[in-house]
Amino acid sequence: MRELPGKPRQILLVEDNEAHAELIIRGLRKLGAGVSIHHVLDGEQALDYLFHRGVYASTETCPDPDLILLDLRLPRVDGLDVLRIVKETPGLLRTPVVVLTSSDAESDVARSYDYHANSYIVKPSEFRKLVQLMNDLGFYWLVWNNPSVKD
Repeated sequence: MRELPGKPRQILLVEDNEAHAELIIRGLRKLGAGVSIHHVLDGEQALDYLFHRGVYASTETCPDPDLILLDLRLPRVDGLDVLRIVKETPGLLRTPVVVLTSSDAESDVARSYDYHANSYIVKPSEFRKLVQLMNDLGFYWLVWNNPSVKD
């Protein structure tokens, strides 16, 4: 395992499909030490996590994410609504949000960018490709990318 430079990096994974989540987490763990992944199952939990409500109130156990990986088709609160709320909230709007979904519909892509997604990626169906994608994506957003200073 390699060590990522700087402070530990926090990733919020918003994914309702447990099998997809496990594959994504496996791929991200290949980044090595210094990455902490927090997984929630629906849009409501994502918003509770981001606004530190209910079981996610503690900023020690639920730190602000450095990166949000967001599925679109979510129960309770749709991923596009989560994205819109994040990008309308001053304390969150600079947090990179990568839409990671199985939808390649033009309308989903367009609406995601209208709501200021930082990237839109269609999940590959092949295990190896998904693991490699997660490694590359994590390395880009957590190592190479120069993050904006948060409010």
